[in-house]
Amino acid sequence: MIAIIDYDTGNLRSVCNALERIGAEYCVTDNIDIIKSADKVLLPGVGEASSAMNELQKRGLCDVIKNLTSPVLGICIGMQLMCRHSEEGNVDCLGIFDTDVRRFVPDASKGVKVPHMGWNEIRNLQTPLFDGIEEGAFVYFVHSFAPDICDDTIALSCNGREFTAALSKGNFYATQFHPEKSGDIGEQILKNFIAL
Repeated sequence: MIAIIDYDTGNLRSVCNALERIGAEYCVTDNIDIIKSADKVLLPGVGEASSAMNELQKRGLCDVIKNLTSPVLGICIGMQLMCRHSEEGNVDCLGIFDTDVRRFVPDASKGVKVPHMGWNEIRNLQTPLFDGIEEGAFVYFVHSFAPDICDDTIALSCNGREFTAALSKGNFYATQFHPEKSGDIGEQILKNFIAL
């Protein structure tokens, strides 16, 4: 069973739909016991970092997430919350990944838009999350902030500057892009995560 952590950040329906398409069993919950006993855990989300961290704290989930031993996948804001600090709301986050989250700087002369929204390629892919995914595959992004590159980076993308598109450390994984909105490529990434 996959536990999708519910902390009141955006529409989780697209994540649920993607899991249904690949035949995965899941539940949406903020119940600590269910999250601790799940085979896999997803921390998705769309929203603002400081508000999202506040919701995790209010629900007593920060230490729970950090101490999970089952595979965990953060998606979009979920990934950013797993980092050390975010410029968005100037908030300290969970600190699972030793990197900070910074805002993109718009630059019309170079075609750099904020938010970074739409399809973009990912490179320097490292397994096992990207088994069967070709270098330069296109995935779907919607974000104005992104983690800096660090030792835990397992995929890169670019929007004015290179940034971390995916992270991995121990049993923790994360993607800045939305695998649930990234077609066949995203479904393969979710299957790879479930197979861990």
